[in-house]
Amino acid sequence: MTGLMVSMLAFVAGVKEKLGSEKGATATEYGLLVGLIALAITIGVGLFGTALNTFFGGLATTVAGW
Repeated sequence: MTGLMVSMLAFVAGVKEKLGSEKGATATEYGLLVGLIALAITIGVGLFGTALNTFFGGLATTVAGW
């Protein structure tokens, strides 16, 4: 009986150690952070590109009128 109990305690301790480790959670958090940053950059570049296109379109019209 004590051998089985020691084995069960060792198993429970191993499971607790694996669940207590935050390596996977940290990697997931960094992955989400990188994804959100990439999304923000994509949206920012898209908006900036549209504004830049509008600016140079107006500039081209002004220069063509000279």
